[in-house]
Amino acid sequence: MIEERRLFIKDRTVFYRFLPSEHPRLTVIFIHGFPFDSSMWMGQLEALGNEVQGIAYDVRGFGASQGGHGYLNMDVFANDLASLIKELKLKNVILCGISMGGYIALRTWELHAPSIAGLVLCDTNADADSNASKTKRFSSIDIILHSGKKVFADAFMKTLFASGTSKSKPEIHKHIRALVDATPVQTLCAAQLALASRTDSRHVLGRIDCPVLIIRGEEDELMTNEQAKFLNSAIKGSQLEVIKKAGHLPPVENAPDFNFVLLKFLNTYFE
Repeated sequence: MIEERRLFIKDRTVFYRFLPSEHPRLTVIFIHGFPFDSSMWMGQLEALGNEVQGIAYDVRGFGASQGGHGYLNMDVFANDLASLIKELKLKNVILCGISMGGYIALRTWELHAPSIAGLVLCDTNADADSNASKTKRFSSIDIILHSGKKVFADAFMKTLFASGTSKSKPEIHKHIRALVDATPVQTLCAAQLALASRTDSRHVLGRIDCPVLIIRGEEDELMTNEQAKFLNSAIKGSQLEVIKKAGHLPPVENAPDFNFVLLKFLNTYFE
């Protein structure tokens, strides 16, 4: 049974969902994207086997986790995650991050590689934002501050899903929209700045020496096929899986196929 827990680390409370295992051989930590929370990973926590412990946590400022000082960047997020791993005394940790969560996973490996046994990088990339992308994020902040969250959310939601998702699975659209609407304005703006200021991680990829699974939704409008292929070619021994009938959020759009490739990866490399 999935448990809801809170842990006080340094100056703030971290909320996480926990699937316990009596004798875990590994722990998968799920890292949500912008601007969602850990509830997007419920379908994956429920699918893990008896020997796999699962944790899905709310990134600083999102969901039920406190924001602390409010100054956000990838190093803050990565160090938060490393602190969570240390406080819970976790071993054999696999990071599974989507979009922003993938950026956090890569930066955490770069800063704390000995703590990480494997990576699952979903609909993400290793590039720093281009000038055009930064300008677009700044424009989004301006929209949020001057036109309101609703205007931002209306436009943002149009970029997330495969062509048939919203009609065939309206409950998914409703859930994700609720997460966007619930994210505080301060967090939306601070996280956009964190995303815009992140460093280029392409130089790190050739050093990654743990098992890596790369996943992309076939109809993702935000992360290109070329970006996924670059990750695959740059990370030695990595696998690339494409999830059909999914856009930017395959864990919720097509959970059965996503879970199949995730569990196959875990069983292949971490038996």
